[in-house]
Amino acid sequence: MESHHMTAFSLRPAMLALAPLALALQGCATYSDPVAEPAAPVAQPAAPAEPVGPGLWKVADEDTTIYLFGTIHALPETVEWYRGPIGEALAETQELITEIPTGAAQDPAMQQMVMASAVLPADQSLRDLLGESDRATYEAALTALGMPPASFDRFKPWFAAMTLSVLPLVQAGYKAESGVEMKLEELAPANARRGALETLDEQIALFDTLPTDSQTAFLMVSADSIDEIVPMMDRMVDEWLEGDADGLAALLNEGLTDPVLAEALLYARNDRWAEWIDTRMDSPGTVFVAVGAGHLAGAKSVQDYLTARGFTVDRVQ
Repeated sequence: MESHHMTAFSLRPAMLALAPLALALQGCATYSDPVAEPAAPVAQPAAPAEPVGPGLWKVADEDTTIYLFGTIHALPETVEWYRGPIGEALAETQELITEIPTGAAQDPAMQQMVMASAVLPADQSLRDLLGESDRATYEAALTALGMPPASFDRFKPWFAAMTLSVLPLVQAGYKAESGVEMKLEELAPANARRGALETLDEQIALFDTLPTDSQTAFLMVSADSIDEIVPMMDRMVDEWLEGDADGLAALLNEGLTDPVLAEALLYARNDRWAEWIDTRMDSPGTVFVAVGAGHLAGAKSVQDYLTARGFTVDRVQ
């Protein structure tokens, strides 16, 4: 069987694009948690000489303002980012929009739907889908995480891939509870409406509809780069804290080697979200849209699609 090995860098766009889904699905998998040594302190991104802060943009007309904020979905507890214009914008917002609804994965109906999508047919096993070389690499990645080789045998490759890409971050001290969306949910005005650009099942469909070979390729990207995931995310957080959208884009663009994956995970979604913002501009109010930082960086970002629609996008921070 053909090997699906890719470079570690190819994981970067997927990590930022699908992190909300990967983190949300952690509670759905039925594997045994390893008995791990206490996590070493996570190396914090170096503070810039002149702190700027994570990027914040806005589009506005006479009666509507929509803020665009790039997020990191999981962070170590000690990372501080909430300051300046971010707080001011959030305080005045009347509507908080995230990628998927907060708490969607805790809904029992949603969990049943996830399992129905993620589980392989009874006569199949994940490791049986892999060639000899890929299987050895995959099992070595699980061993590195302190997990049995059979941990994800019942799951489709896309589900195992996303879980494998998140577990090193969790073990290193990254937490969804410390992520930007959870903080925004706490700090947004209680009377601000909550909404989402996508549903949990729409995000699942992005992967579940991929051919098995493409799913396996994504799994092998995660397995091949298991030792690079945490350092990679540390560098991304560093660029994000500095507000360096160009630097973050450079990190991402290094991994955009698969045009089909880039279109599915980033570009097509950015275009749809720009269309949503275009439509929302027709109604008065102040809206705070929080999406993964990768969607607001580089070519074919949400801002680029808005500019193509005739909007002026101003950077606030």
